[in-house]
Formats: sequence, C-alpha cells, structure tokens
Amino acid sequence: MTVEVALSVMAGAGVEYLLLCDGDDERTGSVTRAELVVHRDSSAYTDRVRLRDILGAPCPVAGSVSFCP
Repeated sequence: MTVEVALSVMAGAGVEYLLLCDGDDERTGSVTRAELVVHRDSSAYTDRVRLRDILGAPCPVAGSVSFCP
C-alpha cells in the first residue's frame, strides 16, 4: 500500500493511525496520519513510497484500523 492510498483509507475510516501487519497477520508496527503527511510533503517523496518503508512507534489498538497485506 502506498502513502497516498493509506492516507485515503485513514480519511475514509476517520482514524489517526494504521497498524501494520506482515503476511502472517503479526503486527509489525504502526504509522500515523501525521507521519505520512511529513513523508508525503518531503522532497524525497515519490508515489512509490510504501508503508512497509515507513514504520512508526507502537500505538494502542483501540480506535485503529489494521492493514495486513
């Protein structure tokens, strides 16, 4: 999933962060909307940046949306 798609999912779901999971549905990290916006607005950003390249600090489970590729 790309940063733009993740931001769209988050906006649609009304959440501030996504939990990231691996192929075995094990949680590998999380990413906040604010972190994604910083990456999107950086000069190094391209439309190929994927969530697996941007891992944030752990976050609580309540009120989140999980994304398990």
